[in-house]
Amino acid sequence: MRDEAIKAALEAATWAPSVHNSQPWTFVVAGEEIGVRADADRRLREGEREALIGCGAALFNIRIVLRHSGWAPITRILPDPDRPNLLATVRLGDAVTPDESTRRLVEEIEHRRTHRAGFTNLPVPDRLVETLVSQAAEEGGRLVPIADPRAVRVLAALTQAAQAARAEDPEVRRWSRPPGSPRSDGVPADAYPAEPADTGFPQRDYAWGIDIDQTTATATGVVAVMTTPTDSRQEWIATGQALQRTLLHASAVGVSAAFHTQALEMPHLREFLREEVCAGAYPQMIMRLGVTFEETRGVRRPLSEVLD
Repeated sequence: MRDEAIKAALEAATWAPSVHNSQPWTFVVAGEEIGVRADADRRLREGEREALIGCGAALFNIRIVLRHSGWAPITRILPDPDRPNLLATVRLGDAVTPDESTRRLVEEIEHRRTHRAGFTNLPVPDRLVETLVSQAAEEGGRLVPIADPRAVRVLAALTQAAQAARAEDPEVRRWSRPPGSPRSDGVPADAYPAEPADTGFPQRDYAWGIDIDQTTATATGVVAVMTTPTDSRQEWIATGQALQRTLLHASAVGVSAAFHTQALEMPHLREFLREEVCAGAYPQMIMRLGVTFEETRGVRRPLSEVLD
């Protein structure tokens, strides 16, 4: 049963979200311990922050699936200073009885999808937003809904500026997947619109002029920022875990997220956001939350490619 729990946790880890669906992780198993490692070959030009957020999301999936399988996950973050790519280890602890909340989150792991367009006009209830804030806090993250329209306009404008400055971003081309691509990473063609919806927050142009038939809604949804008090590697990993718990809880009630990291990938714009919008906290993720009825295909590398 322990071996089955470890395999289930590893398979779930591969379904974590990551920028461009770059899947910047590898895993190693030693006895009853899983190691989560950053894959240096998949690190983006902007550095390791976004990669570690993705690895943190994968780590959360491991933890929640082990608990769902009946074992307490015992986790160590950055356990070995001499091995900086080893981000965490998780070993099986005592037997536990999973609760209903754990079951619901695990059921959403393979169903959750990143949205890359506009949302419908159906509102996200305030009580749900408050719940998502508390879900993030359980993992050490701070999810801040942006209620002030002026702050929303600032975030949208900075996203617009960053997108325009890097309209020919080679990273986007690297991870774009045209129709019919057999690749098991990157963003597949049916996961993005050919013409980005006018939500005020531009999406990355994964289409590169390819004619893709996809109808999208145009509502912005609820704008939120995930922040941390410091900007350490440990905080980046914590952000990923907080983000994934939040996303799975949202998915369970029919709410999806669209991410906008363009401005956060430009140090001067990120610093401006920290000082002017985030009250000195470090912005780690900008997102929109909303309802969509569009279904997209998820692609992930098989476990054999990420298990060392």
